[in-house]
Amino acid sequence: MGRRSFGKVAPVSAPAAVNAPARDSFANFEARVGLGTGNQAAQGRYSFDFISRNRIQLEAAYRSSWICGMAVDAVAEDMTRAGIELSSDIAPDDADRLLAEVEQLQVWDALCDTIKWARLYGGALAVLLIDGQDVSTPLNLDSISKGQFRGLMVLDRWQVTPTLTHLVRDYGPDMGKPMYYQVTADSMVLVSQTIHYSRVIRIDGVELPYWQRIAENLWGQSVLERLWDRVLAFDSTTQGAAQLVYKAHLRTYKVDKLREVIAQAGPAMEALVKQMDMVRRFQSNEGLTLMDAKDEFEAHVYTFSGLDSVLLQFGQQISGALQIPLVRLFGQSPAGLNATGDSDLRTYYDKVAQQQDRKLRAGLTKLLDVLHRSVHGRPPDENFAYEFRPLWQLSDVEKADVASKTTAAVNDAFDKGVIFRKTALSEFRKVSRVTGLFSTITDEDIDDADNEPPPVGEFDIPDPEDRPDGGRTAEAPVAAPA
Repeated sequence: MGRRSFGKVAPVSAPAAVNAPARDSFANFEARVGLGTGNQAAQGRYSFDFISRNRIQLEAAYRSSWICGMAVDAVAEDMTRAGIELSSDIAPDDADRLLAEVEQLQVWDALCDTIKWARLYGGALAVLLIDGQDVSTPLNLDSISKGQFRGLMVLDRWQVTPTLTHLVRDYGPDMGKPMYYQVTADSMVLVSQTIHYSRVIRIDGVELPYWQRIAENLWGQSVLERLWDRVLAFDSTTQGAAQLVYKAHLRTYKVDKLREVIAQAGPAMEALVKQMDMVRRFQSNEGLTLMDAKDEFEAHVYTFSGLDSVLLQFGQQISGALQIPLVRLFGQSPAGLNATGDSDLRTYYDKVAQQQDRKLRAGLTKLLDVLHRSVHGRPPDENFAYEFRPLWQLSDVEKADVASKTTAAVNDAFDKGVIFRKTALSEFRKVSRVTGLFSTITDEDIDDADNEPPPVGEFDIPDPEDRPDGGRTAEAPVAAPA
């Protein structure tokens, strides 16, 4: 049986692939304008500059350059400068004891150093020192008794070696991080000991993508690495400007037939040197310069215009790279009409508050749990909480304005029966942290407010005219039962 032919059907083919690079920039190949057009800009490349691995170079920069020192210290000091405010139902005496222990053990100083060395080297640890416990074992909070916590020990990235073969496998924020840290033999404390990750507060520098984090032994990078070229440019320009000061005032002295005098040497040369030395020694505000009638003396003054603008531009680049305003980094007042720098500082303080929540809150929460058990001998309650104190401080006028508006709002709510007297006193004491007013309200005052009668407006007092006697006689007191 033969096959029937229905004609040839052309196969459907995919559209031809176009092998051309996709770019989102303007390019003119004829004029060689734009990236990829064979011009000099198209040959620019970014390369790795592994400054974070050069510990000696980082330490030299930190010790020698004040810009590098400010880049490392400013944010760390601001993150730990104001402390915290406990916002739970903890008794005031217990809260004072807890905060006093924080000051006694210099916890904020240790956390500040941890952040500093994390920013300088790319990572650092704050080890929880709990008396009588092995640092290589996982931290068991229930095993902490009163008086066991002794403070924090700061170890930078070069004092410990993370165990890359033992990583945290449990789900959580620590997953994928080293499970143990081996202290190096040249450390002054905890020499050659193994520390479990649950007993440290780890802070990294600039966070890196996965493969770069692997290359850095799971640490971050130094904050100085990104702005290394800008710091060199700023310091080079500053040094160059300082060297130019020596050339700001040039003096020239023209001597007739000087080449012949030099060629003859002998007495003629000695006389010329003696004359120049005399001119140098006696040329002052009140001195006279003696010279031959054919000699010529000239002074050339050189002006350095534009150097201040160049230095300012380099400083602004460093400020932008660090996200630290000029008023904080250089102590420089902002330029412009009515410019105070307040908006720049507020933005910077918001950035610091973000860093506190991202890098400090988790470790500080664990630290306060340990500290609470060590100070009070019991774990904190479920409502235990805290907030970082704001870095922006109100002026006296602003405090007075906040106090006036808050007092009016609370009194208005109390008069209308919306809140009770106890709530009003609690609100007054709460706002005292900001305004400084009503700070003498005690817990006894607030507790006694429960026994005080509510405002008159909360009772439905009948009108005397509605009574049968028209209010002419007083109501008889209710006799007590026999």
